[in-house]
Amino acid sequence: MKAGILKGFFLAILAALLWGVSGTFGQFLFQQRGVNIEWLITIRMLISGVCLLFFAGFVEKSDVFSVWKNKKDALQLAVFSITGMLAVQYTYFAAIKHSNAATATVLQYSGPVVIAVYLACKNKKLPVLIEFVAIVLAVLGTFLLVTHGNINSLSISPIALMFGLASAVALAIYTLQPIRLLSRYPSSVIIGWGMMCGGVAFSFVKAPWDIEGSWDMQTYWYTAFIVLFGTLVAFYAYLTAVQIIGGQKSSLLASMEPLSATVLAVLWLNVPFSMIDWIGSLLIVSTVFLLSIKPKEVQIVEEEIK
Repeated sequence: MKAGILKGFFLAILAALLWGVSGTFGQFLFQQRGVNIEWLITIRMLISGVCLLFFAGFVEKSDVFSVWKNKKDALQLAVFSITGMLAVQYTYFAAIKHSNAATATVLQYSGPVVIAVYLACKNKKLPVLIEFVAIVLAVLGTFLLVTHGNINSLSISPIALMFGLASAVALAIYTLQPIRLLSRYPSSVIIGWGMMCGGVAFSFVKAPWDIEGSWDMQTYWYTAFIVLFGTLVAFYAYLTAVQIIGGQKSSLLASMEPLSATVLAVLWLNVPFSMIDWIGSLLIVSTVFLLSIKPKEVQIVEEEIK
């Protein structure tokens, strides 16, 4: 295996692990330290956005303001900042707050199925067989995860389910919406501005200086990890992996995220995760592998990203 390919694999796996760990740390901060979810999102997006833009400007020597000189690109970036970047951050952490990191992460990974359905509607044709199987598995997996097989009851709260499914939709938007921008500008510039603008917008919801919760060294360390490693390093590592090995292989390797989040939540936070939860999770995550072998849509997305 070439060194460049090996680097791409390593970065994709690293991003998945960092996302999984940061989700579990977020659960600890929300449920055991009373940290405000809106405040954490505002802080992580502002700090990570500023750092990425500095990196793009001073290390990569990119023109970080070039995207704002084109009205169409500027509008698309503004939309991505709110409907993609901010939405995927908020819905994911809100799902964690109202359930747990394991369930929220698995539910978000039904996002590729949302993409498959959207592309089928956009192209005005029925899903091919493998897409249809993936959709059925995702629906069945979600049903098992949230009901434990009992249609008359939910194993998680309705609001947790709502945010979990919303995070899947937000992930689909986050994946598809910036493809044109990523083909024209460095990923660090687009993600940096997406985080920066999303953080500024969310500051009107929760100001960065309006701090809540019980703060000790553990709280400080976990917050720093989420901001620096779970956001800045993870996003940049993943997008770099996409540029090296393509979106298809990167998304497959990123499916380690729900595994890492689940294992850590179960072993560290003692989150109850029954056999039926594991089965439902496996069904949902398996859709990533199924959709990776569909012929046209994934190839189109991957080529446009490159």
